[in-house]
Amino acid sequence: MNKTKLFCSILGIGMLSIGFAQKKADSIKIEKLEEVVVTDSRFNLKRENSGRIITKITSKDLEKLPGQSVAEIIGRTVGVEINGVRSNAGQNLSYFVRGGRNRQVLIMIDGVQVTNPSQIANDYDLRLLNADMVESIEILKGASSTLYGTGAATAVINIKLKEASKKAINFNLRSTLGTNQSSNGNNYAIEDFRNSVAINGSVGKFNYLASFGQQFTDGLSAIEAGTESDAFNSYNGNVKLGYKFSNALKLNTYASFDRYKAGFDDSFGMLDADNVSNSKQYRIGVSPEFKYNKGSVNVNAAYNNVEREINSSFPSLFNAQSIIIDAYNRYTFNDKFYTVLGVNFQDNQMESFSIPFGETELSQAINPDNAQFTITDPYANVVYVSDFGLNVNAGARLNNHSEYGSHLVYSLNPSYKVDLDFGYVKGLASYSSAFITPSLFQLFEPSYGNADLQPEENQTIEVGAEVSIKDKATFSLVYFNRNEDNFIDFVDTGSFVFKYQNIEESFTASGLEFVAKSMVTKDLNFNLNVTYTSLDEDLSLRIPEIKINTRLDYNVSNSTLVSLSYQYNDDREDVVFNNTTFTNDAVTLESYGLLDFYISHKIINNKMTLFANVTNIFNEDYQELFGFTTRGRGVNLGFNLNL
Repeated sequence: MNKTKLFCSILGIGMLSIGFAQKKADSIKIEKLEEVVVTDSRFNLKRENSGRIITKITSKDLEKLPGQSVAEIIGRTVGVEINGVRSNAGQNLSYFVRGGRNRQVLIMIDGVQVTNPSQIANDYDLRLLNADMVESIEILKGASSTLYGTGAATAVINIKLKEASKKAINFNLRSTLGTNQSSNGNNYAIEDFRNSVAINGSVGKFNYLASFGQQFTDGLSAIEAGTESDAFNSYNGNVKLGYKFSNALKLNTYASFDRYKAGFDDSFGMLDADNVSNSKQYRIGVSPEFKYNKGSVNVNAAYNNVEREINSSFPSLFNAQSIIIDAYNRYTFNDKFYTVLGVNFQDNQMESFSIPFGETELSQAINPDNAQFTITDPYANVVYVSDFGLNVNAGARLNNHSEYGSHLVYSLNPSYKVDLDFGYVKGLASYSSAFITPSLFQLFEPSYGNADLQPEENQTIEVGAEVSIKDKATFSLVYFNRNEDNFIDFVDTGSFVFKYQNIEESFTASGLEFVAKSMVTKDLNFNLNVTYTSLDEDLSLRIPEIKINTRLDYNVSNSTLVSLSYQYNDDREDVVFNNTTFTNDAVTLESYGLLDFYISHKIINNKMTLFANVTNIFNEDYQELFGFTTRGRGVNLGFNLNL
């Protein structure tokens, strides 16, 4: 079927489903708190007053996805493809949002930017996070450098970790065990173990939280032709302490460690190997907030240290530190004007060790005295919410980089809402610019680095609409067009000498994102999102042209929930290195669809929830990356105890 016709057909089905939902739900009186979003303005704005379509994954949504990683959960949202989540648990992850790559997606944890300056793309590794420790996730797509700085070119993923309970003491325990095998496996051995425990509470002005998580997953080889399994083992710890000195002043502090050990194979020869990757992360931070009449002063300060060790035929060590301080003043002039004035400071540093050709011992490859830069960004943002439907979100940021000098980015995001008897209709548009600073690895790696690299620049246009039917249904459709300049690529400069270089040619990515959510009855919910992405050939690696996610949730009773979800990924292009010609050959990865089932039941006065999940019910045989293993049918069982 013609893909444009397919997209239009799906869009029509989604709109019909919303109409059906309205008819079915007309007689149901629903009292629901209005949804608020934060990421696009740093204020708690009603969704109807936001000029962007923000995906919000709530704690209730997360409860329906047990046994899934943070990356898997995010990959089910509109406009997002995270490659590697359906493969071996230790597989490297690639973040594709609106045709962008890892370096164009900024991840935040509790409002603080997190990166790894030792990574090629300066990106944060989501494998370090434990999903059981996450409270909610907001995903803002489009260029957002005005509020969040370098790297926020295609998306900002704001992950909020769980906070202390209002009770004096609260205890939570979750345990999940399941299978982990390819579509050729049939023994259904228990190979996946995930456990987490947390204790938290509030006593007077003091609040606390301590949590620990663990995962061990085995049973799959990293490569498709492998016969030996490659295990993944991770540990996570998190401590939060808070104190409210007065109604005006409060202080929150935190410390966390995250580590994993992942086996991997020889991807060059596609052979079994006893390779191991170890990654450790340590974070400490403080976030005071001082409130005054009509405003507040907020500071988010964090220190992050990441250590990576690669044990293979080409062993290497990496160490990176970053200091991030984001101080901003939020001020509400009245119920129409909201402003943010702030300054963001980052200090990034890395070093690496490798074995030079002809030698046998590790020696320093990248010197941290050289591989360091600082960024100091003053920024301003203003939100106007009128009483006649017009809303405007605008901002500017002056990036001051120790290597590249000053760089201005800006955004303008008007929207207009019309209130109707059945709900509202909102039209929106935006234009925003962004920049992506080259990583320290790309600048200073002795063999491939290029100190003359310039930052990438992006410009994004969005036009869309959202319709809401009074807590019964919403649907949205957004068109985006993103232009990319100074693209950094790994280029053969001749005689098989490769270096990172800026490409003079500009690239374009465009597409459509459709989302439908409806309450068919008070017990039946329907969710659908469809993404259509059109890319220049040089940007299309592993990105599906069409991607569909849909889910039905049905409350059988007050205690029992069943859910059925489906994901479709279109054909994708990949490349494989040819050992004979020493060139990359293009290959096509066929489309696939995955159907999952979930059921949960509450017992012991709703204090314990028992759940089961069957993934890839039809045992689909497919590929995410050419030559690498993917998971077949899986079954997991577990419980969640909350006291």
